[in-house]
Amino acid sequence: MNFKLILRITGTTLLVGAATVLLPLFVALLYRETPTPYLFTLAIIVPLGLIFRYLPRSNTSFFAREGFFTVALIWILFGLFGALPFWFSGYYNSFVDCVFESFSGFTTTGTTVLTAVEHLPRGILFWRSCTHWLGGMGVLILTTALLPSLGISSTYLIRAESPGPITSKLVPKASQSSKILYTIYLVLTLLEVFALRIVGMPWFDAVNHALSTAGTGGFSVRNCSIASYANPAIEWVIILFMLLFSINFSMYFLLLCGKVKRVLQSDELRFFLTVVLLATAAISVNIRTLTDSAGQAVRQAIFQVLSVMSTCGFASADFDLWPEFSRMLLIVLMLVGACAGSTGGGMKCARILLLLKSVRREIHSIIHPRAVSVVKLDGETVDERTISSTQNYFVTTIFFLFFAALIVCFDGFSFTTNLTAVIACVTNAGPGLDAVGPMCNFSAFSPVSKIVLSFCMIVGRLEVFPMLVLFSNNAWKKS
Repeated sequence: MNFKLILRITGTTLLVGAATVLLPLFVALLYRETPTPYLFTLAIIVPLGLIFRYLPRSNTSFFAREGFFTVALIWILFGLFGALPFWFSGYYNSFVDCVFESFSGFTTTGTTVLTAVEHLPRGILFWRSCTHWLGGMGVLILTTALLPSLGISSTYLIRAESPGPITSKLVPKASQSSKILYTIYLVLTLLEVFALRIVGMPWFDAVNHALSTAGTGGFSVRNCSIASYANPAIEWVIILFMLLFSINFSMYFLLLCGKVKRVLQSDELRFFLTVVLLATAAISVNIRTLTDSAGQAVRQAIFQVLSVMSTCGFASADFDLWPEFSRMLLIVLMLVGACAGSTGGGMKCARILLLLKSVRREIHSIIHPRAVSVVKLDGETVDERTISSTQNYFVTTIFFLFFAALIVCFDGFSFTTNLTAVIACVTNAGPGLDAVGPMCNFSAFSPVSKIVLSFCMIVGRLEVFPMLVLFSNNAWKKS
C-alpha cells in the first residue's frame, strides 16, 4: 500500500474542501453573522491539508486497492472536517451530533438530529446544503475536475467513488469527464434556482433547496421541509428536478452529442421511469381518500415516490400517516434507488435490473438445461464478473443492513423505527417511518447508534466495498 501517495491525494482533496468553506463564510458575512465557525475550521483543515499534500513522494504505484482505500479515507475525513463548522457554531448538543449531521450532508442522506432548523444562522444552513451539493457528484470527482494533475491516473479513484455496477468515462481523460459532469451538474442546479424563484420561493431558500435537490440530499431551511410552503408550483418544480438528478448523467452528455436514440434505448432509464409511473399510480389510488382531489393525490404520490427513489428525502406530506401499502412500497423504492451514474442513492436501478435478468436466466436454465443464455443490458452482453459483483453487492448490503439494525435496536425503539432508520441511512434516503418519519428526526438515538448510522451512510454512499477494504488485512500490507 502506497501510504505516502494516498496521504498526498488526501491532502489535496482536503485543501479543495477547505476552499468550499469560504462559501458559507461569505454568506455569514453577507448576513452579518459571526465568521468564527468557518475561520476556526480553516485554521485546522488548511495546515493539515498542506502537511499531507507536501509529503515526500516515494513512488507513483497506484492501483485498485489504493483507489478504494483513498476514497474511504477521504470520505471519513471529510465527514469529520464537515462537522467542525457545526461544532464551532454552538447549535449542536455534542460533537457526535455534528459528525452525524456532517456525514448525513456529504453522503446526501439528509437525516438530521435537529428538532428545528429555522433558528440556525444563514451560514450554517448554507453549509448544510453545500455538503449535499459537494457530496452528490463526489468530492474526488470535483478534485479531479479542478486539479487534474494528482500525480496518478484518476481511474481507480473515480471507479471507487462512482455509484453503479458499471463505470465508464465520457471521454478518454478522467479529468475531462469530471469537468463535463460538474458542468452539467452546475447548469441543472442554476436552472432549478431560477425556476424556484420564479414560482415564489425566496432567493436564499431557492439556492439552498436547489443545492439539496441537486445532491439528492434533502436538507431544508424549513422545519416541515417543502410542506412548509404549501405551494403546488414549488412542488412540481422540485418533482421535475428530482427526476432529472435521478437519471444517469451520461444520458445528458449523449443528448448534447445528439445521440437521442441511445438515450431512448437505455434499459435502466426505461426501467426507472416505469417504476416511477407504476408506483405513483398505485399510491395515488391508495391515498385518494386522504386528499381533497385526485390531482392532489397524484402530486403527493409522485413527489414522495421521486423523493425516496432519488433518495432526496424532501417531504410534501407526512407519508408516515399513509396506509400500510403506500408506506411499505416507499421503503421498497428506497432500496431500489435511482439510476447508476446519478447523484441518487439506493441499490441503483441498473443493479436491480441485472438481478432480475439473472434470475430470469436462471429460471430459463432450469427449464432448458442445455441452452446457453446471456444477460444483456442496453443490447450488450454483461460479463459474468459484473453479474457476480452485483449479486455479491446485494447480499453484502442486506447482511450489513440487518447487522447494523441489530446494534441500533439496543436503544429500545420499535422494530419499524430501527429497521427503517438503518434502511434510510444505508440507501441515503433520509426519512424512515415511525419515530424517524418525514416530520421527525434522529436526535433520540444514543451516541453509539448515531455513530453506527453515520457509518451506514458512508457504506451506502460508497456502496460497501470501499469501506470493507479498510478492514482487510491485505489492504494494509506494503506489497
